[in-house]
Amino acid sequence: MHGHSHSHAHHHGSSTRAFAAITLINLAFTALEAGYGFATDSLALLSDALHNLGDVLGLGLAWGAAVLAKRRPTGRHTYGWRRATLLSPLANAALLIGFSGALAWEAVRRLGAPPQIPATPVIVVAAIGIAVNLGAAWFVRDGHAHDLNRRGAYLHLVADAAVSLAAVLAGIGMLTLGWAWLDPATALLVGAVVAVGAFALLRDSFDATMDAVPAGIDQAAVQAFLAGQPGVSAVHHLHIWPLGAGEVAMTAHLVRAEAGDHDAFIGRLVHDLDERFGIHHPTLQIERGEACIQDMHAQADQGH
Repeated sequence: MHGHSHSHAHHHGSSTRAFAAITLINLAFTALEAGYGFATDSLALLSDALHNLGDVLGLGLAWGAAVLAKRRPTGRHTYGWRRATLLSPLANAALLIGFSGALAWEAVRRLGAPPQIPATPVIVVAAIGIAVNLGAAWFVRDGHAHDLNRRGAYLHLVADAAVSLAAVLAGIGMLTLGWAWLDPATALLVGAVVAVGAFALLRDSFDATMDAVPAGIDQAAVQAFLAGQPGVSAVHHLHIWPLGAGEVAMTAHLVRAEAGDHDAFIGRLVHDLDERFGIHHPTLQIERGEACIQDMHAQADQGH
């Protein structure tokens, strides 16, 4: 006997609109900042613009993933295209790492002989960047802690605001103290900070694409919860994995030999799994008889 549920409400429409808005806003600001960066020869502005360009590409990927996630399941893609929201952060992280390496290389090259940079345009343009990026981050703030696709976009935007703040501080230092080295030093610092955040995102997105148990779920606790249900004598073939951004799937075989209303049992269990653990797509198989017990022991032996 099998039980399955789709109890999670989807909000892909709002995600698509949010990603579209912040992508276009960031694209416009990137063009503005790059223009001033080339005009003033400021590595701080150019590094921020380059990082913003990476974000525009990354946000574009997140936008595209949100659009793909809306596609309906087919005979070939029975889950639809929800997993596109897991692949997007992986590409996003790779872009950030590549751009941070390029920034660090150019910053080291300039540290030996830093050029004189007009500080006022750096301060003004970078200050605009803080407002733009924090405003865009506000669009995707809801659900970013549990939605890896939104989290990638949110981290990009907050990191951009920090980059712009560093550029403002560097501009103030150059203006008041005449320290030209602050321009490449700021870019070097920004590259390091971005790389650290990108590696964390890369790790999390790689785990998600490899069907690792989501970080917020304790598989042992789920196992114990299922094993403690009335009439359940054993639990095996338990698998938990991210189905898409903010969606978790699970399969489990429950040995429950006693006769009873299995439909009501499964319905209650599906509700509890959603409420307790945030597992929105559980598939439960009720088994009876010695063959199931032997299969469970065989599976345990293979694990040793």
